[in-house]
Parts: sequence; C-alpha cells; structure tokens
Amino acid sequence: MSKIVQMILSGMFFTFIIDFFLFLGIKENYIDAYNIKVYYNVLFADHQNFFVFTFFTLLLGYLVMYTSPKISITTIGLLFILSAATLIAPVGKFAGELLLMKKDVIVKTKKFSYHGDIIYDGRKELSIYDYELKKVIILDKNKIVSEY
Repeated sequence: MSKIVQMILSGMFFTFIIDFFLFLGIKENYIDAYNIKVYYNVLFADHQNFFVFTFFTLLLGYLVMYTSPKISITTIGLLFILSAATLIAPVGKFAGELLLMKKDVIVKTKKFSYHGDIIYDGRKELSIYDYELKKVIILDKNKIVSEY
C-alpha cells in the first residue's frame, strides 16, 4: 500500500475517533438536556463538515506518517482530550450552543409567531426555545412560513 493511501486512511481513522467523542459530548450534554429526539447517527451525519473533516484527515495523516512519533502522539492526544472534554456537561453544552444554536430569531407559522433561540434544526423539525412561553417548542418544517 502506498504511503499516501496509508496517510489518508490513518488520518481518517484518527479524525473519526475525535469526531465521535465531540458529537457524543454534544448529544449527551446539549441535545439530551433539551429533550430533543434525535439519534446520534443523524446528529453526526447531518453536522459533519466535509472540508473540516478533510483538513483534519490530511493533517493527522501527515503527522502520523511523516513526523516524529512524539509530535504526532502529542498532537493527536491534545485533540482527543479537547474533543473528549465535551463529555463534561458545561463544555458539551457550550460546544452544542456554538455549533447548533441560532440566537434571537423569529419563526412564523400560519397561526403563530415564535421569538427565541433555535436549539436544533433537524431534518423535519425545528426546535425553538420561545422567550415568552419559556419552553421548547417543536415545529414541523413544512408549516414554517418564514424565519428571520
């Protein structure tokens, strides 16, 4: 197997491990905290950025194949610790808010208007925390007239 293929495969392996723990922490400490019904696989697949994944695949693959073991182990270990830190409740909640939340928006349906934070924008449903009602509301995306 050529060194480039080994570089890409090893980079993908380490990137998947880091991504797994990042999204696991977000699922446990953000999604589940708001009682949003979404499977881990859907969360992982829908919010995976191809360009970021490719960048880290190439970077980590290069580090593993072409640098000293001390540098590659240190870098991968640091990235792993940072991604696994999302398993700590405040860190996971902050990461979830950073990646998934849209603050201070207005969502209109035919009958009602909701003002609050979009907590999760799913495939078929939108979860919004309404400021006036002080609770999370699940809206069908097909019934939303406008969002701004």
